Amino acid sequence: MFKLFEPNKIFKFTSRAPKYVLFLFVVVLSIGLVEALILSPEDYKQSDAVRIMYVHVPAAWISLGIFSSMTLSSMCGFIFSNKNFFLISKSLAPSGFVFNIIALVTGSIWGKPTWGTWWAWDARITSMLILALFYAMYLIVWRIYDEKEKVYKISTFITVLGIINVPIIKYSVDWWNTLHQPASINVLSKSTIHSSMLYPLLIMTAAFALFSLLIFLMKYNTELIKIKNKGLDRL
Repeated sequence: MFKLFEPNKIFKFTSRAPKYVLFLFVVVLSIGLVEALILSPEDYKQSDAVRIMYVHVPAAWISLGIFSSMTLSSMCGFIFSNKNFFLISKSLAPSGFVFNIIALVTGSIWGKPTWGTWWAWDARITSMLILALFYAMYLIVWRIYDEKEKVYKISTFITVLGIINVPIIKYSVDWWNTLHQPASINVLSKSTIHSSMLYPLLIMTAAFALFSLLIFLMKYNTELIKIKNKGLDRL
């Protein structure tokens, strides 16, 4: 099953999907913005500055999720010798990198009124910056090398090495003294964030996830068109 990849069949589905994803994205984003900017309360310490959270946190989550997906896809491509997995990983990278940068920029903006500085070499901030460097290296490899087999090996190595940084980002607030507060949202235990802030945060995360899916589909379709233009029926 993994050895056969037919661009024509895949493209029939992926070429139609973006318009539906775009519609869902607009609807969910609209609801999220109303919840985040109008209905959610101010923080008693940070006032309206806390609303940056509704962009910063989802962007960070999505960038971590995308890099994890890239690693899994690259490893599957390497293990099963299937080029489609590398294509998926390549198509995921741009949106993941953008969300990583958004997380860093919004974190800096949020840090100024909260911590009194635009930047601090905090463990989580630094590890997120390192993740951005891994994203950049991954994208550069696809740009500078023409030999695909070499690109597959190097890009997979980058993702496998970079995935080590993901749990460091997650648990940095527990392992070291950082400016970031401990996690407010917990899956296995009760979350400390109030529902009036939690729901807008989850809705905005869903909107960002849909946007990343939209970018992925557009990039993936572009890659499929290139394959079709080469007259190939499969990878």
